[in-house]
Formats: sequence, C-alpha cells, structure tokens
Amino acid sequence: MIENRGRLLLAGFLTLIAAGIGFGVRGGLLEVWAREYGFTYTELGQITGGGLLGFGIIILFAGMLIDSLGYKKLLLLALACHVASAVMLFFADGIYRSLGQSATYQILWLSALVFAIGNGLCEAVINPLTAAVYPEQKTHYLNILHAGWPGGLVIGGLIALGIGKLPWELLLAAYLVPAAIYGYLTLTERFPQTDAQKGEISYLGMLRDCLVPFFLLLLAVHAMVGYVELGTDSWIARITGSILADPQKGILLFIYTSMLMFALRFFAGPIVHRISSLGLLLASACVGALGLYLIGAAQSLAAMVVAVTIYGLGKTFLWPTMLGVVGENFPHSATVAMALLGFAGMTSAGLLGGPGIGYKQDRFAAEKLEELSPEAYQRYQASGEKHFLFLKPVQGLDGRKVGVVADSGAKLAEEKQIAEQAGTWDSPRMAPIRELDQWWQTNQTYAAEDLPQVEQAGLYGGRMAIQWTAIVPSVMAACYLLMLLIHRSPADAAAPHAH
Repeated sequence: MIENRGRLLLAGFLTLIAAGIGFGVRGGLLEVWAREYGFTYTELGQITGGGLLGFGIIILFAGMLIDSLGYKKLLLLALACHVASAVMLFFADGIYRSLGQSATYQILWLSALVFAIGNGLCEAVINPLTAAVYPEQKTHYLNILHAGWPGGLVIGGLIALGIGKLPWELLLAAYLVPAAIYGYLTLTERFPQTDAQKGEISYLGMLRDCLVPFFLLLLAVHAMVGYVELGTDSWIARITGSILADPQKGILLFIYTSMLMFALRFFAGPIVHRISSLGLLLASACVGALGLYLIGAAQSLAAMVVAVTIYGLGKTFLWPTMLGVVGENFPHSATVAMALLGFAGMTSAGLLGGPGIGYKQDRFAAEKLEELSPEAYQRYQASGEKHFLFLKPVQGLDGRKVGVVADSGAKLAEEKQIAEQAGTWDSPRMAPIRELDQWWQTNQTYAAEDLPQVEQAGLYGGRMAIQWTAIVPSVMAACYLLMLLIHRSPADAAAPHAH
C-alpha cells in the first residue's frame, strides 16, 4: 500500500475544487457578461464551451504523456495554466473599452481555454492516479475524488453571490487559493509509477485493449454524459433564475444541487456493491432525464426545488462511475483509457453541450419574440446570425439591449454620466456605449410594451432548451441497459475483463 495515498487523493481533490470554483463563478457571470458586453446566449455558450473543448483535447494528450513525464510534472504545468488564466481576466474590461466586443470575447474565451487546459492536465493525472493507489475500491474512491468538483461548485456558487458587490475578475480568480495548496502538495509528495513506467504494459498494448466494442460504446455514452452534465451546468443557474424571475435563486439552487452531489458521492461504494456500477448508471440516467424535464416545466419555487433535487440525484454518479467502469474493466490501460473517456466527455460538452444549449435558448427565444411581436424582435435582435452544427442559423436577442430595457436604462445612464464627468464620453473606447445609448434614445418609448414580451420570450427559450436536453439522458439510459444485457450474456466472457 502506498503510504501517502491520502495526501495524493487530497491533491487531486483540490484540483477539482479549483476547477469547480472557476466553473461555478463563470456560470454566475453569464448574465453579467451579456449585459455589459452585449453577448448573445450562443456567444456565451461558446465562451464556456471553448473552455470545455480545451479541457477535452488536453486530457487526451496529457493521458498519452503521463507514462513519459510522470504525474508530478503534469500537475505543475496545470498550476502554471491556472495562474495564467487568472491574469488574463484582469484585462477583459480594459480591452472592451479600447478594442470593443469582439476582442473582449477573444480574451474571455482564451482565459477559459487556458483554465480548461489546466483542468484537463489535472483530470488526466488524478483519475488513473486514484485508481492506482486505491486498486481495491476504484469506483468508490473515484467518486470520493470527484466530490471535489461539486464541492468547488458550492464554493463557486457562494462566491457568485458577491457578483455586483466586488469586481467579477476578483471573484472568478478565487480558484487560485486551492490551486496554491495542490501546487504545494505536488511539490512535496512522492508519486508512484504507472504500469507502463514499470514495464508491465506498452502503449500499443493499452491501445489494443481499448479497441473493443464495449469500450467504444463507453466512449459514445460518456460524450452524452459530458453534454448533459457539464453542458447543462454551464446554463442551469441562469435558466432556473430566469424561470423564477430571480438570478440569486438560480445560484442558490445551483449551490443546493452541488451540495447534494458532494454529499452523495461519498456513498457510491455501498450503492455499487448492491446494484453494480452499470445498474447505478442506468438508474442515474433515468432520474436525470426526469429532472431536466421537470425543471423546464416548473411553475413555482417548490416545484423547482423538487425538479433540481431529482436532476441532482440523476447526475451525481454519472461521471465518476463511468471512470470506475473503465478502471474495473481496463485496469492496466487506465492512463490511456481514462484519457480517451475524459476527451470524449469534455469535447462533447465543449462542442455540443454549452453552445448547443445556448443555441436552443437563442432560437426558441427569438422565435417566441417574433411570434409575439415582429416589431419588438427587430428592435432586440443581435447583429449577425449565429450557427450551430447543421441547424438553421438564428439571430438571437442582444444581451445588452435586453439588459437596458430590464432596468429602464438606469445602468446605461449611470455609465454615461460617469463618462461625461470624466470627459471620456466621446473617446473611441466608449463607442459601444454611445451606440447602445443611441439605440435606447430611439427605442425607449416602446420599453413598457416590449419588456413583458422580451421577458416572456427569454423564459420560453430557457424552458424549451432544458426540456429538449432531457432527450440525451434518455438515450444514455437505453445504452446502459444494452451494456447490462451484454455483461450478463455468455459473449461477455470474451470482453475486456480478461487482462
């Protein structure tokens, strides 16, 4: 037994705390960025999605490098990425004032990408590391390890409650505290060798182990796990807050479901012992699908609490238990197999989850507002079409304009007054604010008529987006049922258990 495995588990746990804080705070900032910088929901989804995409790609490459570089060097590289991402955030507001919306989008996207690269390096290391140091209870300890993620989400959600009271850049950079601690543990602890470093298996052997139908099916299903868990979590606080007409309630519900996940992940072992890892995954997918549908249908706070509780129960065990299934069935190929699994989940969340749910909100909201009032839609539509995969392009609603009508131009008037007093109103960096002010001067006479229609359209977009997402865990449930049947069939004797 490895003597310091508890401290190694703690280091891994803290990497997920850091990742969860960054993710949770960023989710609470989407509405702020829409209002301040004029991003559509599709653009906001691309910012969060770009980070998840970088996460997935780096997991794949880092998983291939673990056996040559070792666990420690990759975790130190992750720490460097986390610091660099925080530094970028402090330039966003200045870039918006001097270079405009497009440049601001780029710096926020790049910061999210670098942060995600750091997370990806961590994820590539900590999963096979935990499976290696706790070989007797892999699924149980992988769930304990991944309790760090919702733990970070809880902290991130609590920090997000400070939005509007402190600079958002400072709030989002709070993840540097757990990052500093895991960096210290990484520097001071000894890490074990991988099976490949011990000479027990080659890269070719690991890849050959993974090229079997059961693993390929696991990859496809984990792509859906990434979509439904991380893609949805990018938006869930904003959508529930919109449905309840209170952004703070959305954040509080996000904190609540994350606390639920954090607590439950410590009890995965006894559940798996009773119903098996695949049985737990099947039940989780069914419950998750029901929860998502109920969130979209909720009409009151009580109904929403019930819905997010069901959704939280459904998503709790998906990601770590999938890793546990891989660890149990591919023990000697864990570094490569878990890297491939993480790549599939994160890439799907980045390319499909965040952007896809953002696109659905844009599309349904735009269609609803155009149905309610074509004139209002013309006033609030964003400039330029947004695209997602092969689906028809959509012109969503401009977040800045929606924000202005929501507060009757109060924040815009305050910004204008400050700029005029400072003598900077006519400067090039204030051009986006002047343009918005001109739009408001032209259209404010319609505000009383437009506001309820704009709010109704946004609410409809959020509800429909989350209900359509419930299709994904429904498909996952069918796949888990197929896996259970395969594992119980005689043909399973030739499956990847024989290592």
